[in-house]
Amino acid sequence: MPLKRVVITGMGAISPFGRGVDTLMTALLLGESGVRILPELADIRGIRTRVAALVYGVDPGEIPRKYRRSMSAMSVFAALAAGDAIAQAGMSGDQIRGGRLGVSIGSTIGSPLATQAFFDDFRIDNSVERMKSGVFFQIMNHSCAANVAHMFGITGRTVAPAAACSTGSLAVGYGAEMISMGKQDFMLCGGADEFHPLTAGTFDIMNAASTRYNESPERTPRPFDRDRDGVVCAEGSGILLLESLDSALRRGAEILAEIIGFASTSDPESIANPNAANIAHCMCLALVDAGIGPEGIEYVNAHATGTERGDIAESEAIRSVFGDRVPASSLKGNLGHAMAASGALELAASVEMMRREILLPTHNLDHVDPLCGSVLHVREVTSRRVDTVMKNNFALGGVNSSLILRRFQR
Repeated sequence: MPLKRVVITGMGAISPFGRGVDTLMTALLLGESGVRILPELADIRGIRTRVAALVYGVDPGEIPRKYRRSMSAMSVFAALAAGDAIAQAGMSGDQIRGGRLGVSIGSTIGSPLATQAFFDDFRIDNSVERMKSGVFFQIMNHSCAANVAHMFGITGRTVAPAAACSTGSLAVGYGAEMISMGKQDFMLCGGADEFHPLTAGTFDIMNAASTRYNESPERTPRPFDRDRDGVVCAEGSGILLLESLDSALRRGAEILAEIIGFASTSDPESIANPNAANIAHCMCLALVDAGIGPEGIEYVNAHATGTERGDIAESEAIRSVFGDRVPASSLKGNLGHAMAASGALELAASVEMMRREILLPTHNLDHVDPLCGSVLHVREVTSRRVDTVMKNNFALGGVNSSLILRRFQR
């Protein structure tokens, strides 16, 4: 059976700028930063960073209590974003519940906030007598996927990839493959994460968290910049509604973009440090999957988190595959690093860049690091039509992922 073409017909976003893809794009176009000082980090011994990009002002009240009680913050983010993606795609109740819609939504781990609350209570007197039955459903690793499926009555496949910073892109890629093979007609795909001080602490212990800009949070992170000093942790959710082209045409749905290539590879060189050759290999495999050569890519949305090793390795990889002709930028200078949500949030923004015929710059890129200078960096909002985009995400643990989007054409 021939493989089916896969298109995007709906998108939802919960970001440090609020709810909605339009809200996200407005902030990115204005060059705004979602990074703020988080005073409570000062109370934790050993954590030097004081900044994060958190979600504010998102009301979970529209989620009925019977669903909300099994949700932590990140499941709330995922459910709201999924609802917006479903609404944009114009799916009917029968299509949602008919068994041909699946879920591929991941997180780095289960809810760290719920996990801490459970163990704080348990350690008081070694008792679980006060534990509420909904706690497990917040801390299980597939909490976001399961809660979304439960809330919307989805009866198709459920997949919950967990690969740190690559999670969102992997979820989309795996969902696209399921549709391509005819296993599902629709897939809700993406990622979600909630901020916990230990997330920032983990990067801090590895000397990878931003600490130099604690009093000027809008100036960090600084992807590709010579004065960068590390990651700024964030939270949120990005969800995309994927479906087969046949289904979208039959429904008369608006097609936002087509997914034409996906690759994921493991990097055995180091569990922590990225390798330029392995990153380039992943990008090349995505090109093979898409059936195009490097000359077919017109923009690269980079993973670039603002760490020295990561930025340099990705720059070298982009140069080795595309030379210096393809514009590239990272959105983490605005958003921070939303972990499992980052890939899907950035993918949604990449779709919008294609639709609006603009390229967004790397925020805080004031002085390009000479070791990243081989890339054609986008330095300002640029009016430019691009028809093909590569989206990169690379994770601690050596999980690489690349997706390729194309402007839809029959």
